[in-house]
Amino acid sequence: MRKTIRRLRPAIEHLLESLFPATGRRRAEQLGNAHRGGQGHWQSEPTPVDPWSLPWRSPSKEEAAEIFARQAAAAEEAKRTRDRRRAAVLADMGQDYPYTYEGAPFGPDAFREGVAA
Repeated sequence: MRKTIRRLRPAIEHLLESLFPATGRRRAEQLGNAHRGGQGHWQSEPTPVDPWSLPWRSPSKEEAAEIFARQAAAAEEAKRTRDRRRAAVLADMGQDYPYTYEGAPFGPDAFREGVAA
């Protein structure tokens, strides 16, 4: 009987640890030793670290500046796209829209009524 239990012990330990995962500090340390071959007889993959167990890490000043710069660039691109689409729709309807862009050969004052181009 003892030999049977001794032979089945690694399988029973593996089954119990998979059914009842380690949540306490001591049990986690024991499980960590078993992964390194210290107490247990089996070797398995180390469990990944749960990101929710780590403290919140806020972005650094440089990371925050980069995030805000990307958001500003995306907002500017969205504004240009809206302006182009609005100008296209109004041009289709026969109306002028003061759409200009950087490097345009004309400014917004070219769209005022009564100004000949």
